[in-house]
Order: sequence, then structure tokens, then C-alpha cells
Amino acid sequence: MPTIRPSSDLRNHYNEISEFCHKYDEPVYITKNGQGDLAVMSIETYEKIVGKFELYKLLDEGIEQVRKQKVRPFHEALADIEKGIQE
Repeated sequence: MPTIRPSSDLRNHYNEISEFCHKYDEPVYITKNGQGDLAVMSIETYEKIVGKFELYKLLDEGIEQVRKQKVRPFHEALADIEKGIQE
């Protein structure tokens, strides 16, 4: 169940909202005039979410390369990586 708080709580109960976000790794939804307005979360949670999106993007790019048959054998790719490390 999402945690929903009015915007006035950001000012009046900031520490409580911050502690919740750090403890539960989930956002707190902030309303303004009874309507959804913001989602507040810890930086750690935000970075996890952004990291997942970046990973999904890379996976999608890899899947697209396989679909287009723009692939090469693993041992060739690994040899190039090892060569780059040694230089």
C-alpha cells in the first residue's frame, strides 16, 4: 500500500518522511490540493531505480543486436577485452 502524505508534511514532518524513505526503500507520494504531485524517495532508492533502467537499456540493445545478427563469438570479444587491459 503506498504511503500518501499532504505537501504540508514535507515542511512539518520532513524528518519522519526521510526516516520512512530510508527504512523502507520506497517512495512517499505527496499530494497538493488533494491530487498526486510528487514522489519522494531516498537517494539510494533513486540510484537503484536508475541503475535498473540503465541495465534494461543495455539488455535491450544487446537483444536488438542479436535480432539483427550483429554478434560475434564470445572468445573473440573476450580476447579484445583482455588485449585492451594489457595495453
